[in-house]
Amino acid sequence: MTDFVPPVITQILTTSPTPEALFKALMPAIGEFLDCDRCFLYLRDPATCLGRVPFYWIRHAAIPIIYDKAWKREPVSLPDEDPMFAAALRTDPSIFVEDVETASPDVLSQVFERRSFGHRALIHAHLCQHNQLWGVLQPCLFERPRQWTAVERQVINQIVLAIMPKAIAYIKAATEGLLITAMPESK
Repeated sequence: MTDFVPPVITQILTTSPTPEALFKALMPAIGEFLDCDRCFLYLRDPATCLGRVPFYWIRHAAIPIIYDKAWKREPVSLPDEDPMFAAALRTDPSIFVEDVETASPDVLSQVFERRSFGHRALIHAHLCQHNQLWGVLQPCLFERPRQWTAVERQVINQIVLAIMPKAIAYIKAATEGLLITAMPESK
C-alpha cells in the first residue's frame, strides 16, 4: 500500500478473512474516505457475462440503493448504451468523472447515467486482470460535482489492485453452480 491509503482501509484490506467480510467493510470505508453518498461493487464473470452488485453502502436512506440479489446476464446492448462500461470491457484505466452534466459524450452517456444511476460525480474503477473485466467499484455523489484529487485517484487505484484476487475468488465461488443454468442449452 502507498502512504496515502488511510490506515482504516489498509487494515480492512490486510485483515479481512473472506472476500465477503472485506467487501462489506470496504464499501463504507471508501465512502467515508471520499465523503461520498454511495459506494457499490459490481462483480461479473467475464466468461459468462453474469454480474451483480452484492455489496454497497449508502450515506443515508434518501440515497438510492444499487443491489442485486441474483446473478443476471448483462444486456448485450450495455456497451453501446454506456461508454464507461465499454471502456471497462476494453480494460481502459479507471474513469474519474467530476460532473456528469458536463462530461464528454465520449466518456459517458448523460441519458444512461440519469436513467440508471442519477448521480452527479463518480469514480468508475475497473477491476481488470489479464485483459478481462471482473468488476467495477463505483463511489459517487448525487447533489454536486466533485473534483477527485491525485491522492484519491492513487488510493482508488491501490484499492483496486489489492481487491482483485479476492474479487476473482468471490466471483468464481459464487458463480460455480450457475454455469450450468446460465449457459444456453446445446442441441
